[in-house]
Amino acid sequence: MDTLEGISIGIALSAACGFRIFIPPLVMSIAAVFGHLPLASGFAWMGTYPALIAFAVATTVEVGAYYIPLVDHLLDTIATPTAIAIGTAITAAFLPDTDPLLKWTLAAIAGGGTAGTIQGLTGIARISSTALTIGLGNSVVATIESFGAFVLSILALVLPFLAVSLAVVLIVVSLSKIIQILYSKKQVE
Repeated sequence: MDTLEGISIGIALSAACGFRIFIPPLVMSIAAVFGHLPLASGFAWMGTYPALIAFAVATTVEVGAYYIPLVDHLLDTIATPTAIAIGTAITAAFLPDTDPLLKWTLAAIAGGGTAGTIQGLTGIARISSTALTIGLGNSVVATIESFGAFVLSILALVLPFLAVSLAVVLIVVSLSKIIQILYSKKQVE
């Protein structure tokens, strides 16, 4: 795997962490256990069966918890810093072994930033869903987020450049919609 491909995989998996924190590490672990994903030194533990089991349990609990009213909002409060941290670590796992300051700075900016941005946007979607549907639409949002995390995680490993492009388009379109909504509300006032 070349450097650009590794960075793309890391950023795309970090973006998927913005949807669900544990799905990308689960997909990474499955791929590593079956020999389809080489991991950087220090991250080989992710390719073990105990890690695979732990990520599977954590993913099941996380996905299920987002279907419980009020718990979904509580999870959003802790998910943002956690997504940033895990996004940073995932991106670092795919960066070449270079100067640690450069590696972790790039991982924090690219991986953590992407994960945090996507997580923030999903939080806005959940709050909007709650406001518009009295919380009844939150299960639909949760399903879309989980599906998005799985699809983006798999795409990150199979077609990393497409996955990064998809994440960038998602961020740009979402931010432009938010700006458009805010601008139209300001015009009404």
